[in-house]
Amino acid sequence: MKKIILVITCTSILLFTSSSFSKDGAIKENAENYTRPSDAELKQRLTTEQYSVTQHDGTEEPFNNAFWDEKREGIYVDIVSGEPLFSSTHKYKSGTGWPSFYQPLETTNVREKTDYVLIFPRTEVRSANADSHLGHVFEDGPEPTGLRYCINSASLRFVPKDELEKSGYKKYVHLFKK
Repeated sequence: MKKIILVITCTSILLFTSSSFSKDGAIKENAENYTRPSDAELKQRLTTEQYSVTQHDGTEEPFNNAFWDEKREGIYVDIVSGEPLFSSTHKYKSGTGWPSFYQPLETTNVREKTDYVLIFPRTEVRSANADSHLGHVFEDGPEPTGLRYCINSASLRFVPKDELEKSGYKKYVHLFKK
C-alpha cells in the first residue's frame, strides 16, 4: 500500500511540474492555476543563495550579484514561479549595487507589505503567486514614479528580448520594438 501511495504521489508531482512550467522554467499563461512547489522541491531547484533570498527574506551582497549591472534588453521573472516582474525598460542605475527599477512590469505580479526587520518600517516586495521575497521599494527613485524597487538578483531570472517568444513571454516582445 505504501508503494502505491508513493507512486501516486510521484506521478502527481511529475504531472504538476510538467503542466505548470515549460522546459526552461517559464510559467505558462495560466498563472491563476499556479501551485507553489514544496519546500523540498525548492531546495532542490534553487541555489543556496536563491533559496535563502526568496524563502527566508535574505539579501545578497551589493555589487556582487548577477543583474546589478545587466545592460541587455529583456524582462526579469520570478526565479520560483516564472511570473513576469520587471523590464529592462524600467531599470536604472541607482548606485546601490542591486538591480533597481522605477516600476514593475506587471503590478498584479508584485505585492508590497511593511516589514519591521530594522528599527524603522520598510516596504518589502514579494511576488504575488510564489510569495518569493524580491527586495524592497523606497521613495527615492527617478521620475515618473519616484520609486526605487531595489531587487535581489537571486530572486530573478533574466529573459533576453530575443528569447521572449520561445520562453513563453511573447506578450512582452512589443516593449523592445523600435
